[in-house]
Amino acid sequence: MTSRNFGILLVVLAFGAMPAQAAEPYALIAQLIAAARNNDVPALKQALAAGAPVNARTRIDDTGLNLAARRGGDEVVAVLLAAGADVNLANASRVTPLMSAAFGGHTHVVQRLLDNGAKIDAVDRLQKTAMIYAAGEGHTDVVKLLLTAGVAANARYANDLTALMWAAGYGRAQTVTTLLAAGADKTLTDNRGKTAETIASENGQREVAAILHASARSR
Repeated sequence: MTSRNFGILLVVLAFGAMPAQAAEPYALIAQLIAAARNNDVPALKQALAAGAPVNARTRIDDTGLNLAARRGGDEVVAVLLAAGADVNLANASRVTPLMSAAFGGHTHVVQRLLDNGAKIDAVDRLQKTAMIYAAGEGHTDVVKLLLTAGVAANARYANDLTALMWAAGYGRAQTVTTLLAAGADKTLTDNRGKTAETIASENGQREVAAILHASARSR
């Protein structure tokens, strides 16, 4: 390996690109990854125009699209998708761009990914979905988008938990109210026999427990 190529390899490693991609243009991969992380649209377009692989990955298998989705870089996401980025390509933890955007509450990015075929039922290594991330973080607008996209309000996830239970456990009052209005059943129990109200109470989320209790009395 020449000293020039070795220098480029060091740049790639610094930005997290995989050394296994020996056949790829290292400098362009590094530029694409950095541009996606930093929401640098001009640098991204330049890298793509010069031949950077649109689905290039970091050492933990994050694509530029996943990095941009995590940061909420809507324009970067749009450019990558237009260039053919795989909307469902997950990283080493099986986290997809949709999950990344849902966790961050990046509503516009979530909508763009859904419009481009993002799978709403993908599951990561922790058995979480985009809906779980959105509900647990209290990103109500993202929850609404996912419901509209076809996620069932009473879908069961790992340990029989529902989105309502996740939201309740973290005290996300607005999200709990939204899920209830969408038909979420607060009488469902997880694999321990606990309802969303029980989970909220045990986690000290009194406001949410009260909302769930009042909802139960009104039905």
